[in-house]
Amino acid sequence: MPCSALHDHGAVSYDAGMIVDWTPLRELLAAKQHFLITSHVRPDADAIGSEVGLAAVLQQAGKTTRIINASPMPPHLAFLDPDHEVLHLGTSATADQILQADVHVVVDTSSWLQLSDVGKVLRESSVPRVVIDHHVSADDLRAIELKDPQREATGALICDFAEAAGLPITAKAATALFAAIATDTGWFRFAATTGETLRVAGQLVDRGAQPHRVYRELYEQSSLARVRLAGRILSRVTLDCENRLAYTWVPWSDFEELGALSSDTEDLVNEGLKIAGTLAAFIAIEQQNRQVKVSFRSRTEVDVAEIAERFGGGGHKQAAGATLSGPLAAAVQQALSAMKSALESRA
Repeated sequence: MPCSALHDHGAVSYDAGMIVDWTPLRELLAAKQHFLITSHVRPDADAIGSEVGLAAVLQQAGKTTRIINASPMPPHLAFLDPDHEVLHLGTSATADQILQADVHVVVDTSSWLQLSDVGKVLRESSVPRVVIDHHVSADDLRAIELKDPQREATGALICDFAEAAGLPITAKAATALFAAIATDTGWFRFAATTGETLRVAGQLVDRGAQPHRVYRELYEQSSLARVRLAGRILSRVTLDCENRLAYTWVPWSDFEELGALSSDTEDLVNEGLKIAGTLAAFIAIEQQNRQVKVSFRSRTEVDVAEIAERFGGGGHKQAAGATLSGPLAAAVQQALSAMKSALESRA
C-alpha cells in the first residue's frame, strides 16, 4: 500500500498540495550507492523522523546510508532511532565520513545557518546535493530542491517519495514518519492538517506505528528538571498588544541551575497560544554561547516566517524561528518590537 491515500473503489480525489517531481532523486537512487542524510541544528521530531524514515526507505532499495547532524540527538527523540544510526559530527562522526558519500540529502531545512558545522563540510563537497523540505524560507544550497511548502511535514514528503519510488515502509520507518507528521501538525490540530494528513497517518499505523507509544515517548517521559523548567518559563509569560501577544524567555542560568536541557523547552512556545485572546506568541531561549534562539508562533494573518527572516531565520507562516545575538534582554526587545509591529499593522 502506498503512503498516500488510496483512490480506488470510486474514492474522491483530493489535492495534497504541490506535486513534487521525484525523478531527480529516483535517478540518483539508480546511479549512486552511499547516501549521507542530515538536518538542522537542535533537531525536532520532523527532522529526526524524516532522517530515520528516509534512511530506512533507501535501505529497502539496497543503498548504504549514514545520518550525521550538527547537534546531538535530543534524549526524548532517541526512541525514533532504535538502531543508533543518527550520529553527531565531532563526537560519533567525522567530516571525512560526510565527504565519503555519493549523495548528500538535507531534510527539513533549506538554510546554511541551520546546517551549522555540517553545512561547512557540505560546502567543500561537489557531490550531488538534494533538499527535501516543506519550509517556505530558503537559501541557495546549490541543490536539487524537492520542496512543497503546502505539506504539513517533511515526513509526509518522505512518504510521497517512498510511494513514487515503489519502496516499502518498514515498521521502524512508519514510527519515525508518524512522529514527524504528528508533531508538526500539533497532533493533527493545526490548520495544515487535511484529510490526506489523516489518511497518511492511518496508513503509517497500518505499517506498524503505535500512536499511544509515540505520544508516551514524546510527552510522558519528562524529567523533573524539565517540569520545573517549564514552570519557571510559564511563570514569566507576559502579555502585550492588548493581550494579543504572549511571550516569555529563558536565561541560560535556568538550565544550569535546574540541570535541564535545551531540548526541554520544545513546544513551550505554544503555551502562550492557550491564553484566551492571544493571536501570537514567542519564546526567547538563551544558548550556552549567549546567542538567543527565538521561536515565533501565530494563529492569525501575521506571517512569522517573514519576521524570522529579518533575523536570518525562517520557517512557516505560523511557526518560525531565528537565532539572535545576545544579550538575552536585547534579543527579547528585538523580537517583541517586531511582533508588536506586525500585530499592530494588522489591527
